[in-house]
Amino acid sequence: MSLPTPTPTMRAVVTGASSGIGAALADGLARRGYSLILVARREDRLRELADRLSARHGVQADVRTVDLADRAERATLCDELAARDIGVLCNNAGFATYGDLATANPERERRQVELNSVAVHDLTLAVLPTMLARGAGAILITGSTAGNQPGPNNATYAASKAFANTLAESLHSELSGTGVQCTLLAPGPVRTEYAEVAEVPNLDRMVPGPLWVDADRVAAEAIVGMAAGRRRVVPGVFAKVQTVGGQYTPRALVGPILRTVYRKVT
Repeated sequence: MSLPTPTPTMRAVVTGASSGIGAALADGLARRGYSLILVARREDRLRELADRLSARHGVQADVRTVDLADRAERATLCDELAARDIGVLCNNAGFATYGDLATANPERERRQVELNSVAVHDLTLAVLPTMLARGAGAILITGSTAGNQPGPNNATYAASKAFANTLAESLHSELSGTGVQCTLLAPGPVRTEYAEVAEVPNLDRMVPGPLWVDADRVAAEAIVGMAAGRRRVVPGVFAKVQTVGGQYTPRALVGPILRTVYRKVT
């Protein structure tokens, strides 16, 4: 398999494009000749990225300032994407919260589910029919190693990423033979603004420095994985260990361990 050949009308969509993995994915796709639709809430960052990619790679980069956790804003974007020639969709936007679910802000937890799960589902449904009619297309869903295991004190994030992980891998098999592919990107710790958005400043201390992976590396591996039609991309040794541990360690054992770990960051 390979990614669809870029054309003047085709676009690659990247959500969460204002920083981190999203910005790196946008750069990697622009380097391959894709014009882009960059989606995030921070317009200033999106426009700066769009200008840089256009100048560096000679592609068109359109900006869509959208709060994907807002159903009305998301619906407008979905309607646009359903009517456009979308060759690649990178469902990358997301955030996490930490702490006891019983004392969490219900609205922030709801927004997390909307962004990490429902928006991924909606955007995928918006672009999939056109991709199938064309017989070519690629969808990347950024899940997480956290979605492979229970996450006490990180419950909403773990649950929402479990949805993303399962959706991606299910769709990968469902699309076999259609010319359209879906790849799961399941990273572990990545150097981004993740901790800042999660409002947990000491999160970086949970994992030793050498075990963190750079966002550019994650994006590069993700794009290579999409181009190869891979089911799952897990960048970094630590993430691979997390994946195996999450899948095969008994829940009765891993739950209490992770509860102790996550309590240290809240």
